[in-house]
Amino acid sequence: MHTALRLLSLLTLLAWPFLVWLALTQPHWHALFWLLAALFGLRWLTLRRQKTPFSHVMGWLALLGTLLCISSLTLRSQHLLLWYPVAVNLAMLLIFGASLWSRMPLVERLARLREPALPLQAVHYTRRVTQLWCLFFILNGGMALFTCLRGNLQLWTLWNGCISYLLMGVLMSGEWLVRQHIRRKV
Repeated sequence: MHTALRLLSLLTLLAWPFLVWLALTQPHWHALFWLLAALFGLRWLTLRRQKTPFSHVMGWLALLGTLLCISSLTLRSQHLLLWYPVAVNLAMLLIFGASLWSRMPLVERLARLREPALPLQAVHYTRRVTQLWCLFFILNGGMALFTCLRGNLQLWTLWNGCISYLLMGVLMSGEWLVRQHIRRKV
């Protein structure tokens, strides 16, 4: 049951832009907002019990998603739903960016889960990767903000439901390839 909820939660996050588009463009689908609010609420409850590096922040984002769904319905201001990707990018930027000021950047912490004794070269590399993710969140969040302010639902859905996921996948894949190349050289 717990695994099914986590999978449903993940699918909801990935499908969020398309579900919002569907609910906003098809009046008979407005009840979908209540379903989305309930799914975000379940995600929040699930994340409260977890003790992972991201669970606390992701829990707050799930709560925000719930509040955006409910407030969009009650205030009859559906554009509020469009701000969720902006909030996610801002939260991730704050997490990754704040870790650059700590003794160990976030990517290094994640790398040490797999390899506790990282060589010095890998430590420097993880700092650069953390900086690269910060840049990604600035650019992606900026574009998400632009799509909200522009008010074009098709552009918003295309960017936040497709292009940003593709760019994130390219960044993860590219970083993995570079990491493998560096490891072979060491």
